[in-house]
Amino acid sequence: MNPCPPESAVPMPAGVFGIAGRSGSGKTTLIEAMLPRLRALGLRVNVIKHSHHDVTLEPPQKDSARFRLAGAQEVMIASPFRYAIVHELRDRPEPRLEEQIARLAPADLTLVEGFKNEHIPRLEVFRPALGHAPLHAEPGSGFVAVASDTVLDNGLPCLPLDDPQAVAAFICGHLGLAAGIR
Repeated sequence: MNPCPPESAVPMPAGVFGIAGRSGSGKTTLIEAMLPRLRALGLRVNVIKHSHHDVTLEPPQKDSARFRLAGAQEVMIASPFRYAIVHELRDRPEPRLEEQIARLAPADLTLVEGFKNEHIPRLEVFRPALGHAPLHAEPGSGFVAVASDTVLDNGLPCLPLDDPQAVAAFICGHLGLAAGIR
């Protein structure tokens, strides 16, 4: 049984917003700072972080890793505080973003770090001092705003990177989210 439905069976849900930027720009720090503010609005928030690295949640000598390495397709690591499911793709392609979101608990907002080729509204975290070209300047990039430590005049809303409340408010406004959504 394929745990991921076919692409056409899983539409992109509402309330998905991407945070993108070059390595070291502050994407994770911004998301981390926004989460308590979004929760304070009564929003249920999920985060998906895409990684190009091998994801390992447990040391190789632990039981859960041993089960996975022995051939289990999925291993759940559960405690009274949290759980994680490790799913081996083996020879199957990486699931698309909408398939990954479908695996999560229902939420009002899903913040996505990475998945740069997906067509979702995105904000770029941009620091000119890093010396990289801005991603939002690329044609068809799909960015709707920029958060920066420098004021930019690029035709997109430019939010102060050191004001996660303003960035959170922009995202909520862009997606039409209101406090207390359930």
